[in-house]
Amino acid sequence: MKLTLTKNKATDNQARTSKPTKKKAAIARYRFEAFDTEGKRVSGTESAISSGAVHLALLERGFQPIEVSEKKSILQFEVTKKKVPRKDVMNFTRQLAVFIRSGIPIMEALEVIVEETPNKLLNGIIIQMVDDLRAGDTYAAAASVHPEAFPAFYVGILESAELTGNLDGVLNQLADYIERDMKARGRISAALVYPAVVSAMSVVTVIVLGVFVLPRFVVFFKSLNAKLPLPTRMLLNSSNFMSTYWYIVAAVVLALVSGFIAMRRSAKGRARLDQILLKLPIVGDLTQTAILERVCRVLSSMLRAGVDLPRSVTITAESSNNAVYKNALLSIRDEMMEGQGLAGPIARSGLFPGAARQMFRVGEETGSLDQQLEVAATYYNRELETKLERATSLFEPAVIILMGLVVGFVAVALISAMYGIYSQVKQ
Repeated sequence: MKLTLTKNKATDNQARTSKPTKKKAAIARYRFEAFDTEGKRVSGTESAISSGAVHLALLERGFQPIEVSEKKSILQFEVTKKKVPRKDVMNFTRQLAVFIRSGIPIMEALEVIVEETPNKLLNGIIIQMVDDLRAGDTYAAAASVHPEAFPAFYVGILESAELTGNLDGVLNQLADYIERDMKARGRISAALVYPAVVSAMSVVTVIVLGVFVLPRFVVFFKSLNAKLPLPTRMLLNSSNFMSTYWYIVAAVVLALVSGFIAMRRSAKGRARLDQILLKLPIVGDLTQTAILERVCRVLSSMLRAGVDLPRSVTITAESSNNAVYKNALLSIRDEMMEGQGLAGPIARSGLFPGAARQMFRVGEETGSLDQQLEVAATYYNRELETKLERATSLFEPAVIILMGLVVGFVAVALISAMYGIYSQVKQ
């Protein structure tokens, strides 16, 4: 069934109350899928300033939105934009919550904050948001056109908060979530610093030995016409190949990197890479734990803010940063919309361990899903810390041993060759 909506409340209000501004040019076409009042799946298009406005328009008409995406022309292409650092977004969100709690109007609060914002990108975004608010937009609509600063779950929570009038409390929740997410990412980065440095040094050592040191030994050994042992021949042949056919090695490396980037940019390729990542030893377990923590945390925050469950699951799927979990969550949402509940589809997906399935089931049965998800997020956050410490303690010696084997092989090959030459000369 096809359906086309021609207008919505947000665009009607803007047309009546605002003068021509830059925001007029930001109106775009969005493609949507939803369940109508009879439970039938419908699709169509809508003109609006943001996907959030389309979502609200569908709810006002009694539809249950499934997916809303911008309808781009064939000539449009995606340009990578700079992103506002999470720390700056967190500080901005917390400052705005304090101003609103103090009774200061949101536009005045933004005008004060912009004067104290050192980040130029965020500064420009706040200025544009002030203009949009003057033109009649809501705060959520003004934030939705700046994904480089405010992700989808952030905007979704803001839209719900504006409907309930609890904007200051929700802003504090968002700031707390961003802070916890920053700490989790910081722990992962800190755990990977030492292994990454040691790995980089290992690669540099091998390159220096193969390109600069070993070719000199090749000339030396040839001048003696000595019979070299097998390890030495293997080493010298490898060095000779790297120095002679370096362009082939470079081409292979470039092709592998290009292929990886191309796969990450395609939907099927990214899904395949994410699937492989989850199956890797140690790394896969860490990745799954991090995803579970993020899914539970985002879904809990959205439900606590009053966002409806289907949209919460949709935005959580986008926030998972893993194609396998994204597709699974979208399938779970569809099954849930068909009346199969949430805990059942979660269990059938096979991507959630027993502890998570139990918390989803208890939360659904008792009506405390947001609280159960918060408990689950805290649990998986602690699990992630423990697993990171364990993985780091295993990875560091593994890298050192690998580097020792490489350097040791080179040393044994050269020393054995020296002893062989000495023995031949002595005879």
